Amino acid sequence: MQNRKVWITLVGLTLLLLCLTYFIESYNPKAYPHYVSESPSPTGVKAIYTYLNEDQKVQRWTHSPKLLNKQNKKQVLIMVEPYFTPEQEEVDGYLDFMKAGNKIILFKENPRGMFDVKTLPANIDPFLEEVITIKDKSGRNFEAFLQATNRIIPKEVDKILLEDEAGVIATSRNIGDGELITAISPEWILNDYLLDYDHIPLALSLIEDKESMIYYFDEYIHAPKNASTATTLYPTWFLVLLVQGGILLLLWLWLKGKRFGPVIIAREESVRFSDENIRALSAWYLRGRYYHESLNIQADYVKQLLQEKWGMPFHRDWTDLTNKLVQRWSGKKEVEIKQYLRNLTKVLKTEKLSKHEYLLWSKNLDELRKEVEKG
Repeated sequence: MQNRKVWITLVGLTLLLLCLTYFIESYNPKAYPHYVSESPSPTGVKAIYTYLNEDQKVQRWTHSPKLLNKQNKKQVLIMVEPYFTPEQEEVDGYLDFMKAGNKIILFKENPRGMFDVKTLPANIDPFLEEVITIKDKSGRNFEAFLQATNRIIPKEVDKILLEDEAGVIATSRNIGDGELITAISPEWILNDYLLDYDHIPLALSLIEDKESMIYYFDEYIHAPKNASTATTLYPTWFLVLLVQGGILLLLWLWLKGKRFGPVIIAREESVRFSDENIRALSAWYLRGRYYHESLNIQADYVKQLLQEKWGMPFHRDWTDLTNKLVQRWSGKKEVEIKQYLRNLTKVLKTEKLSKHEYLLWSKNLDELRKEVEKG
């Protein structure tokens, strides 16, 4: 009878948790990834997708670029801030698409490494957020906000579409019978920034093509690369049910299983292999305030390790080891090592040390010891 009450209680709690999970998930706003065309969030590009869809045929492309239709010309593929750099086989699919007479528009803050595009850091303050003046190929000026801290290095075959005082922002390049447009301004077409400054005319000057038959928004580049995690394969309600089933299984095993007391290990077994002597010796030095003696013992131990691992003579003074430590101590500059050794020599000769100084230099010696033990 008692077991039945326990089971009824557990089942009731499980159903309650399932109901709560369902209602919580139902009322939570849907989370969208950045730069996707179906996202109405500030970081999505649904606004520009909807605008183009009013007068043009617009679709989302979610397949490999190898499957792009290379027969029909005058197609435009818009790529906004890819989550990964495409592999060579995928790049070949994009190139074949352009060579057949189609256009790709790449919006990426730093397109270096894609389609042989090269960039260089711009001489600007990355923390300075201000409106910049941008000039198009016709000489007209526009105001815009730009997050990119680099600029495109145009090739001889490239046409400069947009630029500012710091360098080139957008270029056009003929590839076969098609065209590649590269721009380092993905924020211009984000929902949150689209209506700011002159972002709309700037973005449309790159995107709009009167001869195009169809626009594609590339969502293949926004899919997790080789994604096979549980959160992407199974729905949330199933994962919650799985976790609760595991909890119920553990409770059932706990209810049915035999419970024993704690495992007690014989003291002589633990003492034999423990560091009780070292702990006792350390406590004795601390209680007696023998900081000077303790620190010198630590320094001698580290110097012995230096002799065994790095071949530095034990009898040499610390300041005489500067050159070899500079060669072997990674992560430390020569000035820091010289300062370290001068201060260490001074501390080792000081007979009356404070507890703070002792703990500080124990930590410093321990840092050197770990570096030596790494080899």
